[in-house]
Amino acid sequence: MSDHDPDAALVARVGRGDRAAARLLITAKLPRVLALATRLLRDRGAAEEVAQETFLRAWRGAGDWRTGRARYDTWLHTVVLNLCRDRLRRRRELTGEPVPDRADPTPDAEQTLLTAERARRVADAIAALPERQREAIVLVHYQDLSGAEAAAALEVSVEALESLLARARRTLRARFAAEQEAERD
Repeated sequence: MSDHDPDAALVARVGRGDRAAARLLITAKLPRVLALATRLLRDRGAAEEVAQETFLRAWRGAGDWRTGRARYDTWLHTVVLNLCRDRLRRRRELTGEPVPDRADPTPDAEQTLLTAERARRVADAIAALPERQREAIVLVHYQDLSGAEAAAALEVSVEALESLLARARRTLRARFAAEQEAERD
């Protein structure tokens, strides 16, 4: 471990009650503190509370901080870890069960690839439709035009638009059914 602590001077200023130094310290350390707490707790609100408590302890203990034992950043991360452990332990005590992992709401890489592949297949199928059917599908389903608006844009009656849409949908259903059948074989 190096004896040089890049945060030592700033922490000393915080210990003397320098509010500007405290703001600088929080600005510098908050993103990492919050990221660590969020990863451990999987709850942004709880992580923000842990970050707040961490900086409250940092403010209170800054005057007693002595360099040489550990770097200040290391101590700060230890405080975050301990606060998170306490919260997780309390959750287990309240429920009597281990804290369940929350599923990540963002799609994983495989799901992203499948979605992109599906979108490409749909785009290819629409591109293969006859021109008027393709235009009707795009206007109604992708441009969100009403039936009357799409019919006016295509210069056809609403009934003719409905006919175009029905034929296009039948063609698309048949194409995807054939593709699924081919994949099963």
